[in-house]
Amino acid sequence: MRIVGTGRAHPAKIVPNSEFEKFLDTNDEWIRERTGITERRVISSEQLEELAAEASVKAIEDAGLTAKDIDYIICSNVVNEYITPSLSCLIQGAIGASCAAVDVNAACSGFIYALDMADDRIKSGKAKNVLVVAAEEPTRMVDWSDRSMCVLFGDGAGAVVVAEGDGEYHSRLTTTCKVDCLHYVRRLEPTPHITKDEPSGPMYMNGKEVFKTAVLSSSRDIKQLLDESGLKPSDIKYYVLHQANLRIVEAIANWLKLDMSHFPCNVNYCGNTSSASVPLLLDELARSGKLKRGDKILMSAFGAGFTTGACIVEWVK
Repeated sequence: MRIVGTGRAHPAKIVPNSEFEKFLDTNDEWIRERTGITERRVISSEQLEELAAEASVKAIEDAGLTAKDIDYIICSNVVNEYITPSLSCLIQGAIGASCAAVDVNAACSGFIYALDMADDRIKSGKAKNVLVVAAEEPTRMVDWSDRSMCVLFGDGAGAVVVAEGDGEYHSRLTTTCKVDCLHYVRRLEPTPHITKDEPSGPMYMNGKEVFKTAVLSSSRDIKQLLDESGLKPSDIKYYVLHQANLRIVEAIANWLKLDMSHFPCNVNYCGNTSSASVPLLLDELARSGKLKRGDKILMSAFGAGFTTGACIVEWVK
């Protein structure tokens, strides 16, 4: 497969670190030192499906296609207001496509998983043009009175169109179950027969364990992909990593013995946008002209579960 179009959409509302000082015992310096984040975009009046559709339309237009040319839609999403129909179904209707659509939830790794599914779809001959969308609103999953959590996240949507091509592609996906480390549990509707305990509450995260798992798992995936493809770390033009925390990106760069010029970031003004972070950053790079034909890009992400995913893509657009 090859990536032939990219797009992104952000909420209008910008929340700087100083906003949290009004209702939390925190300040800009405390947040920046621990996360690298200075501001984030947060959903206020928008619907997530509106952002997802906007990013999708931009990616389709960038590919020189129309919605009718899309053969399949895969959407990565953790949570939104709709349990059913799926977010991919809502996107299909909003953009005027006439193809099958499916959601995938692999947490923050979801875009990499969806991209791998799109590659399989194309290789099997069942699709020529696949729309891959990641749309997330993690700011609706956290307790906004918890300064260790609510300062981390932002909302947004990113999308790519992939098509048949002869570019280089290598991938690695893994899952290791660690529910106690990071989870978000919502209580379902009651029935007259439920007797079990059903906890419900905002997202829980063991920050130290997440940091350690993220660095180790991403580093492992990157090393294996580089070894399999016969590449050196410096052969990769950009490492487009999940934008969870600037310190995690810096730790991976240090492990690879590369300077930060190989590691573009937008976490400082977007926050952690879950699975949307990789396609958001990819679209920024593409539209700013920083990606050239033949460049090798390594995308890597980690998420609750834990899920991890990484892939090497040759830029042939």
